[in-house]
Amino acid sequence: MMRRVALLTSGGDAPGMNAAIRAAVRTGIARELEMFGVRHGYSGLIAGDFVRLGAREVGGIIDRGGTMLGTSRCPAFLDAAGQQTAVRQLAEQEISGLVVIGGNGSQHGSLALSARGVAVVGVASTIDNDLVGSDVTLGATTAIDVALESIGRLRVTASAHGRVFLVEVMGRACGYLALMAGIAGGAEAIVIPEAEQSPEEIAVAIQDAYRRGKSHAIVIVAEGARHNADALARHFTEHAERLNFELRVTKLGHVQRGGSPCAFDRLSATLLGATAVERLCAGEHGILLGLAGGRVTATTLREAVGVSKPLEPQWLHLAHVLSR
Repeated sequence: MMRRVALLTSGGDAPGMNAAIRAAVRTGIARELEMFGVRHGYSGLIAGDFVRLGAREVGGIIDRGGTMLGTSRCPAFLDAAGQQTAVRQLAEQEISGLVVIGGNGSQHGSLALSARGVAVVGVASTIDNDLVGSDVTLGATTAIDVALESIGRLRVTASAHGRVFLVEVMGRACGYLALMAGIAGGAEAIVIPEAEQSPEEIAVAIQDAYRRGKSHAIVIVAEGARHNADALARHFTEHAERLNFELRVTKLGHVQRGGSPCAFDRLSATLLGATAVERLCAGEHGILLGLAGGRVTATTLREAVGVSKPLEPQWLHLAHVLSR
């Protein structure tokens, strides 16, 4: 019987994590469970850093970015010894179930604990949006909104000076953020790992934009692309005289993670956090929860972990068509 449930957030923080924590805790309390948080992700789990969470402790956090529990990378958890220590800490605290809120690396940890007999439910939360079983993971929509605000401001300056701006966004090996921000931001070119283009192809796209009468151009680049912002900037600098346009580079970096979650991320996080506790109470575990088709979906951790979600072909096609 489920009596005590713990929550942890792991890996890169994402807007919506706090909303998921709040919903999970209050759902657990409504079911007369004792709810605990694990500070600093898997590092805290190995160290036994648990904190009791009540309704008061999670009040006023639904609109906050980041995670009230803290997060970290934990190389020690990759080893069997670290995993065994984590299992022992859960047993000593008489924790019956664990909710892990995080991305692909975090859910690797969920799978490892599940294989050792821990009742785990994962919640898909990463701005990269690279987890299977989810149309859009927690935090991704807010990250796009933050990128769009920056792109809009940069376009004003680009227009005033007749320049090209290269804007690099996060996403690791997944081009989702760059693709969505590029389409919604009206970029003249988008560079992503899934559809690589050479620097010369990007230069041609920029020159075509100028020939069509545009006074400036915005190029959105995914950090994981082979020709990222630094590589493109080097090429354009080396061939500046021939290409005949001035270029500036802006890397948004971790700015994209820190926003207050948008309404979609708050509502999605609330639904997923609550559902995670309900599934544990129903005896379901070893699964990753996400949203697909407007509904909560469950994918087994074994199916979800280590798999890269492909981009939807129609978005790639639209990006090509709309940039012309």
